[in-house]
Order: sequence, then structure tokens, then C-alpha cells
Amino acid sequence: MIDYTLKATMDDVAWGILEALQENARLTYSELGRQVGLTPPAVAERVRRLEEAGIIVGYRAELNVDKLGLPIKAIIRLAPRGHEARQVAQVLRALPEVLQCHHVTGEDCYVLTVAIPSVGHLERLLERLLAYGETTTSMVLSSPVTHRVICPDNLAPAESA
Repeated sequence: MIDYTLKATMDDVAWGILEALQENARLTYSELGRQVGLTPPAVAERVRRLEEAGIIVGYRAELNVDKLGLPIKAIIRLAPRGHEARQVAQVLRALPEVLQCHHVTGEDCYVLTVAIPSVGHLERLLERLLAYGETTTSMVLSSPVTHRVICPDNLAPAESA
């Protein structure tokens, strides 16, 4: 079902605002307006409408976890056994090492991205997770893509009605 209100909101100016804010969420309305050709009050109104539509859901600082003493990153797949998904999700939300958690299809129910200070810490984390199911772990060597700006060029083509 096509949301025509949303479709009307997503013109070239809206996409320009979204692209600019994804690159730098700290832009002032004046600078953002210069980039998209609107006055600061007009761009503020556009941003407010994008927030109200649920398209912009937050603004965050991107951190270098290495410099915060968390140089080891890993991907952990968890296949719970004998526990309800809701209970496992609650446990995973409470673990400070977990940067991201995705509930997925397939043999594994959860895919976690974690940042930790040492291999020993990873071992202790995996031991805690074993209480909830089987784990498969991959160490992150590097991250060639850490952030991608969403723009019309990299969206899937619209389905014909």
C-alpha cells in the first residue's frame, strides 16, 4: 500500500535534507538551508515534518570504540534453545557489550555485534550466552562499510501498482 502523504513529503528537497543530515546531523538550519535552497525556518519545518512522519527517528554521535578501550569487535550468532525469544531479547538488551542485535530468520535467531576490551572478555561473554543457546562467533578484522547514506539512488525500485 502506497502512503501518498509520505510520497508527497519525499521530494528532492526532502531527500537533500536527509542526505545532508546523514552526513552531518550537526548542521545548523542555516547551513542545511543553504545546501537545499531553503530559508532556515522553511528547512526547520521540513525537518520537523520528516521527524513527525517517522522518517527521521534520531540523531547520534558516532564513536570510535577503539579509543574507548574496546578494540575487539565480533559478530555473534545465537541460536536459543529452551527460552522464549522475548526473554532472550531482554537479556541481550541488558548486555553493555552489545552494540547491535538483530532478530533474524534461519537457524540462528539473533545476530549480535559486540565491542569488547579483550579476548578474555569475549570468552566470558560467550560463556554467559551459552546459558541461552548455541553461539557462533566471527572476529571483525576490518569494516570497509560502516555507514551508508540512504538516498533515492540506492533504494530498491518501486513496485508497480
